[in-house]
Amino acid sequence: QVQIKESGGGLVQSGESLTLSCAVSGNIFRIYVMAWYRQAPGQQREEVADLYYTDTVAKYADTVKGRFTMSRDNAKNASSLEMNNLEPQDTGVYYCHVQLRTGHVYGSVGLNWGRGIQVSVSA
Repeated sequence: QVQIKESGGGLVQSGESLTLSCAVSGNIFRIYVMAWYRQAPGQQREEVADLYYTDTVAKYADTVKGRFTMSRDNAKNASSLEMNNLEPQDTGVYYCHVQLRTGHVYGSVGLNWGRGIQVSVSA
């Protein structure tokens, strides 16, 4: 079983910064993709950034390019999302999402979601 926990959310003012963290634990052989998604009230969930385990540079949604930076630590099965110059439009629930293989080299591959964490940005 795999557990995913996000942390670091909160309420900030426009222009301020927050850093979210994602910790993945359990019966993990390898995490291939780590990604961050967000969902604003009344809107669909959208991908914010993702990073493949052999890559060093993440891919970003156009709305956050230049403001958000995603990193991951493969040894710790963890990821972080540094969010700078936050805007009210960044408000939403942020989710950590992973594609991973469990147990061993022939283990099953699956997609897992964290429960999400609230980020609120006031004008």
